[in-house]
Amino acid sequence: QVQLVESGGGLVQAGGSLRLSCASSGRTFSTYTMGWFRQAPGKERDFVGTISRYGATTYYAASVKGRFTISRDNAKHTVYLQMNSLKSEDTAVYYCAAATSGTSSVVAAYDYWGPGTQVTVSS
Repeated sequence: QVQLVESGGGLVQAGGSLRLSCASSGRTFSTYTMGWFRQAPGKERDFVGTISRYGATTYYAASVKGRFTISRDNAKHTVYLQMNSLKSEDTAVYYCAAATSGTSSVVAAYDYWGPGTQVTVSS
């Protein structure tokens, strides 16, 4: 069982940056692929990016590629999402998730989810 808790959300002006963190309670953190997703009001939950178990592989949604970076620290059981050059359309609740399978952009591939953290970008 894995429990995930996101932090670092908030209000930021367009063009600014935020770093989200996601801490895991499990001892087996390094056995999970980690992903970030986001959900805006009235919309479906969308893939943001994912990172493999030891961080060797990452990939991102086209909408955030070049602006967002995912990293992880397995010793701290934490995954990060660095968000730069934020736009108003990045406003959403951001969720981290853990998967026992390989990297995936599909919501259903992830087994555990955090409660989410709100990111609001003002224009």
